[in-house]
Amino acid sequence: MIEEYKALLRSRLSDYRYNHSLCVAQSAVELAQKYGADPAKALVAGLLHDITKEADKQEHFALFEESGTVLSGLERRNPKLWHAMSGAAYIRLKLNIDDEEILSAVRYHTTARADMALLEKIIYIADFISADRVYDDVETVRELAQKSLEETMLYTQAYSINELIKKKSPIHPDSVACYNDIVSSIK
Repeated sequence: MIEEYKALLRSRLSDYRYNHSLCVAQSAVELAQKYGADPAKALVAGLLHDITKEADKQEHFALFEESGTVLSGLERRNPKLWHAMSGAAYIRLKLNIDDEEILSAVRYHTTARADMALLEKIIYIADFISADRVYDDVETVRELAQKSLEETMLYTQAYSINELIKKKSPIHPDSVACYNDIVSSIK
């Protein structure tokens, strides 16, 4: 099945995005092995997390409609958020994957949320630390990921929120809730 998923990704994604998906899958498996999650689920979620990243608006909204996904005003106005929600819908509807851990990990890999499950954290962090990622703090995040998922979640949420503030972009309520949840649980 994994080779079929790779072939599907190959047909749907650019070379850059395909390579990114492979790198996230590899990081996800490594984190799953380190922190006790199911490596097979991490592999699938990591591979498929961006399956609709390069879809057009029409495909996103067709998936929202077919899956019954209702977007908030903020989500409707922010196309960068669409692929996580439409990706989970695509995986359920088109690939017949009904594993809630995988679906939720894909759904929240962009915004995160409060009370994240282990696989959700792993996919979220794997997306930050995958081998193809290049940004100022990437090595710090990679080092943190080897020590603590919670500390990594706190760091990456703060990093993401600060980047959005710098760009004067809206911050999804799920991201704020995730940050508040982590801060409350660590202190």
